[in-house]
Amino acid sequence: MAFVILQACCNDASCVDVCPVNCIHPTPDEPGFMRAEMLHIDPQSCIDCGACVEACPVEAIKAEDELSDEELPYVALNAEYFEQHPMEEAQLDAPKPLWRKADFSNMRVAIVGSGPAAFYAASELIALRGVQVDMFERLLTPYGLVRSGVAPDHPGTKAVTDIFRTLERRRNFRLHLGVQIGEDLTHDELVAHNHAVIYAVGASSDRRLGIEGEDLPGSHTATEFVGWYNGHPDYADRTYDLSGERAVIVGNGNVALDVARILLTDPDELDRTDIADHALEVLRNSSIREVVVLGRRGVAQSGYTNPEMMALRHLPGVDLVIDPDEAQIDEVTQAILDSPDTESSVKAKIALARKVADAQPAGQSKRLVLRYLTSPTEISGAERVETVTITRNRLEQTAEGTVIAVPTDSTEVIEASMVLRAVGYRGVPVPGVPFDDARGVISNLEGRVVPLGSEDPIHGVYATGWVKRGPSGVIGTNKKCAADTVDLLLQDYVAGALPSPQIDAESFAKLVSGRAPDVVDFAGWSLIDKAERAAGKPRNRPRVKFVDVDSMMNVVRGD
Repeated sequence: MAFVILQACCNDASCVDVCPVNCIHPTPDEPGFMRAEMLHIDPQSCIDCGACVEACPVEAIKAEDELSDEELPYVALNAEYFEQHPMEEAQLDAPKPLWRKADFSNMRVAIVGSGPAAFYAASELIALRGVQVDMFERLLTPYGLVRSGVAPDHPGTKAVTDIFRTLERRRNFRLHLGVQIGEDLTHDELVAHNHAVIYAVGASSDRRLGIEGEDLPGSHTATEFVGWYNGHPDYADRTYDLSGERAVIVGNGNVALDVARILLTDPDELDRTDIADHALEVLRNSSIREVVVLGRRGVAQSGYTNPEMMALRHLPGVDLVIDPDEAQIDEVTQAILDSPDTESSVKAKIALARKVADAQPAGQSKRLVLRYLTSPTEISGAERVETVTITRNRLEQTAEGTVIAVPTDSTEVIEASMVLRAVGYRGVPVPGVPFDDARGVISNLEGRVVPLGSEDPIHGVYATGWVKRGPSGVIGTNKKCAADTVDLLLQDYVAGALPSPQIDAESFAKLVSGRAPDVVDFAGWSLIDKAERAAGKPRNRPRVKFVDVDSMMNVVRGD
């Protein structure tokens, strides 16, 4: 019997570290790790020891003989990966690099942001003797998109925060919630008080469509909608009209599928999650019966992962629909299938879409329609969204091998009362830090921050996570990303390239408390966390979230 990795895989590779036979791949040392949808267990090499089950932070690993019918496809998904990537003889553990063996006594590092990338970077640093880490977050709640981005019906994914909570007990780690860098403290002040500053501020903005009618009432960003139903304080007061029967989502990544699923899921099911109360009330009165998801390119280039797609096939009360014509294999897609370099996950994605397209709808009361090779060209309506005009695309492959969508003369008009764009997150500038507006990231080379257009690093300033590489990967992908950035920082410290702080640590602490007198530390967050969990207990919910600053501060102060 082998173990199998399932949908909730976060890719942080904790399971890789404990596997005694090296049967979980891709590992962080392998080229495909940063691009992988999920990790896989080789069924031929697994010795059924269960170490990976204990190490998994999101409970995504189960024994093969314990799988439900809905989970059985993951057996093939794991096996297919190893058909393309056969196991090789395990390599001996590489020795720690020299820069990890240095003396880091009294080194001070500031981390801006408190999402997974920030906490993974902090974990790397506090494991070194003598390093002091100060983490800054503008909100009064930590964990970034794990709290405000992960769909409420995916509680297993949120369990990764249990790992981050262990930092609370470390004396060389301080969390400062409610501190805005650029307002309460400046970038220059962080640099002056620390050997290094790591920016891990994520990607909190969104990309625009650039089409007529994009700003009509009823047209929204998925970023805001996700924040709204997750109780993010910035979006808690937004209003959404769900009185129409059809919504259109532009983009087909995992965020788009999350939004579609929330719109169509029975509110009684959502009432068992940590969805914000204000969103639950609106969804209970929703008239949405069909969600249409538009993808610009073909099935093979779709942005969602196979686990997310597989979960949609079992959404209660919802028919998953794909037009057989849009799942056909054209010349470009056939070339992808025939190529030995095409990842097994891409081939599985094509096979899965065709299976859905061939199936007959069960006649459920709601429908989720996945469209491919379609681009919106106009959103229309007299006073609010009424229709979306879409253009049919075809695929072409460039000389460099890139697959692009080329518009045709074929158009179609879809009636809809709501449009949500989910075409990608992008970072926002931090005052005083170079920003690459074209890419939506902090200007950097592999994590070292550089002036835009230069290759000369700004000594002591780094980036990690989405604001470093763009919005790609899953939660655990940030673990390797953070480790790579920290390695650069340590190399620079050992080489004497980092400037020494101009002001002592005690003065820095006084500066923080003086500029942000209502700063909340880990103990304060624990009070908020406990209060939310206590509020959820009588309702059989994991928590009832506070969605405004005043309510949170009342808990911290004991009011």
